[in-house]
Formats: sequence, C-alpha cells, structure tokens
Amino acid sequence: MSNLLWEGVNLMMIGMGAVFVFLVLLVFATSIMSALISKFLPDPNISSTPTATGHQPPQASDGQLMAVIAAAIHRHRSRHK
Repeated sequence: MSNLLWEGVNLMMIGMGAVFVFLVLLVFATSIMSALISKFLPDPNISSTPTATGHQPPQASDGQLMAVIAAAIHRHRSRHK
C-alpha cells in the first residue's frame, strides 16, 4: 500500500509541475505578444467629432447618460418603497 501511495504522490507532483510550467510559459508568451503588439500596432488616433454613422463621442453624451441613470434610479425607488 505504501508503494501505491508513493506512486500517487509522484504522479501528482509531476502533473502539478507540468501545469505550473505551462502556466509560466503562458504568462511569458502573453507578455511578449502584448509588448510586440504595443510596439508594432500603436493605438489609432481617436477623433472627438461624430463619425459618418452619426454616433456622438462618449464625452458629449455624458449629460444624457446621467439623466437616464437618474430616471432609472427614481423609477426603481418609486416601485420598491
């Protein structure tokens, strides 16, 4: 029984070691890919004017968004008194 238990512990350590090595390699690979993408594909310039589709930039709709949130809160509170 002791030999069987030792084999189980040995197998567990090998499996956990393999998973640990894989995760470390995954972290390094994603870090390298992120650095390469940041270096070769910088963020495009985002204009603050509306596009051809008619969407407003996020800064212009902040007031409207606050009004919608305030109305939703008021409606929720009036229903759940």
